[in-house]
Amino acid sequence: RHREARRKERLRLEVARRQKERRAAAAALDAATEVAAEPHAAAPIPLAAAEGGAASQPEGRAAAAAATAARRAMRAAGGGKGRGEPSEGQPQFDFVATPATYTPPPLSLLNPPQHDMQVDEKELVETARIITEKCREFDVTGQVIAIQPGPVVTVFEFKPDAGVKYSKIVTLDDDLCLAIEAESIRIDRIAGKSTVGIEVPNKKRETISLRELLASERFQRASAPLTLALGKEINGEPYYADLARMPHLLVAGSTGSGKSVSLNTFLTSILYKSSPEEVKFIMIDPKRLELGVYENIPHLLTPLVTDTKKAANALRWAVLEMERRYKQLAEAGVRGIDQYNLIARREMQERAAVAAGSRAAPGVEPPAGDQPAASGAAPPPPARATGNGAEPLRPLAYVVIVIDELADLVMTTGAEVEEAITRLAQMARAVGIHLILSTQRPSVDIITGVIKANFPCRIAMRVSSKVDSRTILDCNGAEHLLGHGDMLFIPPGSARLIRLHGPLVTEVEATRIVSFLKKQARPQYDESVTRDEPQGGPGGAPGREEEVDPAYDQAVRLAIQMGQISVSHIQRRLKLGYARAARLVDMMERNGIVGPADGSKPREVLVEPEFLERMNQMREEQT
Repeated sequence: RHREARRKERLRLEVARRQKERRAAAAALDAATEVAAEPHAAAPIPLAAAEGGAASQPEGRAAAAAATAARRAMRAAGGGKGRGEPSEGQPQFDFVATPATYTPPPLSLLNPPQHDMQVDEKELVETARIITEKCREFDVTGQVIAIQPGPVVTVFEFKPDAGVKYSKIVTLDDDLCLAIEAESIRIDRIAGKSTVGIEVPNKKRETISLRELLASERFQRASAPLTLALGKEINGEPYYADLARMPHLLVAGSTGSGKSVSLNTFLTSILYKSSPEEVKFIMIDPKRLELGVYENIPHLLTPLVTDTKKAANALRWAVLEMERRYKQLAEAGVRGIDQYNLIARREMQERAAVAAGSRAAPGVEPPAGDQPAASGAAPPPPARATGNGAEPLRPLAYVVIVIDELADLVMTTGAEVEEAITRLAQMARAVGIHLILSTQRPSVDIITGVIKANFPCRIAMRVSSKVDSRTILDCNGAEHLLGHGDMLFIPPGSARLIRLHGPLVTEVEATRIVSFLKKQARPQYDESVTRDEPQGGPGGAPGREEEVDPAYDQAVRLAIQMGQISVSHIQRRLKLGYARAARLVDMMERNGIVGPADGSKPREVLVEPEFLERMNQMREEQT
């Protein structure tokens, strides 16, 4: 009894110590956030400050120092460094310089954080006792050696005795829920320790603030233009990830789990980090509900796409843009968009120096912001040898394609969209084109094996069954989540799941940010993104576009011989790329040779075998 009493007292003192440290860290972080959110934060950011992260004003230095102290205190209270922080050794992305007229949104547009969570130490100690006794009833002996209160869940570290299998502990989740009267619990191993984490929901949960995440020093100093503030870990530590390293992201979960709010969080993070010259968006929203608030922001490459036909055209354009960028990179002799932009910026500086009358040497040293971040990083590529008539290189912007409901798009357009998404996911990362997909139907006909293979980074919100969880993550666990932004994340380069709590971005906050951005500049739309291709001649006769494609007659002959046709058939039989094969199918549909798309089924051929001879005769007569 004395040993049990002493153990309970140690647990109580440990909980009290951690709670005191968290309160001090939260107070310091609030002070740093208030300083960073003052009107001076809305001033234009010079390129050096944007890349190096150093504040140029005394208030900015004070905010950075306060945020540093707060982060150290949070690490001490939470027990470790955030795993989502972009490492110092990762490649630093060079991108188009922020124009002097662009001002990033101020943090004051977001609601301030509220830290009003109180922890009942006696209740936590009593819960630990109930967990130990309930496990002992099922011959799972051990004891709770530590308690880690978090913003949404509390982790009880259970150390099993020798001979107790981990698989036996995992099967007790429902029985422990009944014992402690919890909504749901999740049991998982704790990395680097010989203990098992039992995650119990808090009775009063903290609302994660996006303003707090964006005001942190780690986000401000991150040089990657596609840095995402994903949320907080279970110990309260902020978590960030670079979309360029993922390089694509799939978000799935049931209705009400927080998918749309997470999309708003990702978009807001990029809008706070990058200018319209650095990042462009293609937003596809078949439901016409969630992404409409971002209409007419200067970062858009095309107006909000709600029509499924235009969505297919936009994805087809992205495939062609990817191929065009690969040709540009090959001509420049580089392998990635970051090196290409570095060379382009060098040439722009050299041409500006020549225009100003300077006699700078050809090997002009790049500015400090262009130097590699780490000593072990690859040296910058050599300058391109250009003649007087050479076309100057222009930096390429990142293109982020956001699809709010993948299921509606796939069901309406069939395999055409899925093939385009697969092609982009396989090859587009090197040229700066990235995908963010969201769906509320985590079924195998939507999240296919091909999509999962090309989307290694996936986020699972709350789902209704273990089958849906395995469809998204290839393992159980998502059925035990709490909803409202509670998620399981597969980070890049790892198969270890991380539980995160996403921040809340209200519609009012999103409207404020969009209104601020609209005052900065008007969007410069590219009409070719969603434009249909030119029509062919009447009666099935080829038009101008068919005349320049010698494979059109072969595709028509193949369709007539098979009685049905699809893009994949043309790719395999004629050995063509996806973009060209899809273009041939569209030509045949416009000319009345094949019928419209019917889901994932091949298209029906509408003409007789004698049609090809009549088409050749019409072409000869026109000639």
